Amino acid sequence: MTKWRTLLLATMGFNLSFLIWFSFAPFTGPIADEFSLSLAEVGLLASAAIWLAPFGRILTGWLSDKFGAPAVFAIVLAYVGVFSMASAFAESYTVFFIERLIVATAGITFVIGIQHVAEWFPEEQLGTAEGIYAGIGNAGAAGGALILPRVFGTNWAGPLFDVGWRAAFFYTGIVSIVMAVAYYTLGDAAATEERRQATADNASFRDWLHTATRYGTVVLALAYVMSFGLELSMNGWLATYYREAFATDDLVLASTFAATFSLAAGLLRPIGGYVSDRLARAERDILPVFEGRYREQWTFLTLAFIVVSMGGMTLAGLSGRVMLAVGAGFVVGMTCAFAEGAIFAQVPAMFPNSSGSVAGIVGGVGTVGGIVFPLVYVAPFLPNLHTGYAVVAAVMVPIVLLNGWVYRPQIARRATVDGFLSTSGGETGVTSDD
Repeated sequence: MTKWRTLLLATMGFNLSFLIWFSFAPFTGPIADEFSLSLAEVGLLASAAIWLAPFGRILTGWLSDKFGAPAVFAIVLAYVGVFSMASAFAESYTVFFIERLIVATAGITFVIGIQHVAEWFPEEQLGTAEGIYAGIGNAGAAGGALILPRVFGTNWAGPLFDVGWRAAFFYTGIVSIVMAVAYYTLGDAAATEERRQATADNASFRDWLHTATRYGTVVLALAYVMSFGLELSMNGWLATYYREAFATDDLVLASTFAATFSLAAGLLRPIGGYVSDRLARAERDILPVFEGRYREQWTFLTLAFIVVSMGGMTLAGLSGRVMLAVGAGFVVGMTCAFAEGAIFAQVPAMFPNSSGSVAGIVGGVGTVGGIVFPLVYVAPFLPNLHTGYAVVAAVMVPIVLLNGWVYRPQIARRATVDGFLSTSGGETGVTSDD
């Protein structure tokens, strides 16, 4: 294995995982008709796709550190494939709901790939490499929105199924099992045996508790709530939003509108990591109030962009012009991408021997936004489907302020040492360009 082959393998695995994770989103209309679901129940289904992700990501991040990414990635892809195939045959909504909950754990593969890439790339390339991995991987949601309703549309009449969404779930499940075999066969856990052993040695519960409660871990996890958590919520909601808020009855058209967000949130993510790397290498201050904290400055700026863009999403929706709302959604996706790339440039740079565990915490907590935000979008007390975005933006402001407090130089330089619990041990080193 080389680092670039590892990056390719991880990216392919995560792209497929993300496609499977949100494979229900283009079919919410037919699924709602099949099981007689209300709009609120569709919103609950979108939220439920994230329910198991927080704990699952925390667990698999630690398991990746302990046992290596290839084995853990392969296990997840295999059982996700089996349950995706099973969900294609569900006749009861209760059975379907439970099976799709399990399929939705495909999203936990994110932290496995983060750990795998971190085990192969040097610190000065981490932001770019992780950005490429996560960005192209996240674009799997857009691939699902663009490809699945076209291949498995309302006129589907293929073998085994005469309903398109059932066929989509069945065949993507088969691909997932094939990818599981490929990942286990071709993957290698780390660039050197010494690096693999150093990571495994730091995978005790005591070390995990230490890193989980450091200031740096906590604020990055909250920042991921408002970036990746937001992305998850939009991936599962936007097709429904464009259809319901603008009376767009065309399933393919609504999914295409939603895909513009997913493409921006996925494919632009490497830029966020690349800018973080460039600022760190050049030691360039773009926000002098955080002097010397180059990666943190970029992260803070991207979080502020998210708040502003969400306000713009509400204004665009209230205009009544669907294409303006689609454009605003693209901007929100772009700001999410920049923030996510910046955050996961910081994670492995700050915690080089615990990248899986910290990625699991940050990635797991971050998914909470995907659970909560869809419930805000369909809250009955809101006057319309547009104002929920502004409510979410207001909730994000305290997170931005807390990140700003930790990014102050006197706190940031000890963010991997000082924390909310005074546990000792674990990883205490801080890289010079964090």
